[in-house]
Amino acid sequence: MVLWELFHTFFIMGFVSFGGGYAMMPIIEAAVTKYNWMSAEQLTNMIAIAGMSPGPIAANCAILIGYTAAGITGAILSAIAILLPSIILVITVATFFIKIHHNPVVAAIFYGLKPLVTSLIIYAAISFARTNNLVVHTISFRSISLLLIFALSLFALLKLRWNPIYVIVLSGLVGVTLYS
Repeated sequence: MVLWELFHTFFIMGFVSFGGGYAMMPIIEAAVTKYNWMSAEQLTNMIAIAGMSPGPIAANCAILIGYTAAGITGAILSAIAILLPSIILVITVATFFIKIHHNPVVAAIFYGLKPLVTSLIIYAAISFARTNNLVVHTISFRSISLLLIFALSLFALLKLRWNPIYVIVLSGLVGVTLYS
């Protein structure tokens, strides 16, 4: 039953999710919670690993969730399920897109989806901030240090335009220094 739930869930996600992997995080989080495939803390750690790993984050998440829920078979089925809709859609759309991409209705649909994708990404960020205790009501060394890492990482990415890999490595090293 778990294998079917994994395949079905990730296959549907692959068809209905727009905006890339990070925009899919709220949907992935809802599925993980619904089927109790892992804890919120495990999910947060898994998303961090998936984000730092090569390849699309949604596929990496599906593989890690599938492995946690049902071993290597679950990982393989989840990967196939999340990638198969994209393969089908890209081939189908590529066949017809050249003929319809100048259509005003098609352009309007894509224009209307942009704010949705942005809101999904912001929602995922707020959800992760809550899960990781970045939004707290009590002040402690841990909460202040987490907010400081967040602020400095955001500053390094936006203002200093550092490569995200450097920010990830540096944040990890700071985490090891502060929390181990």
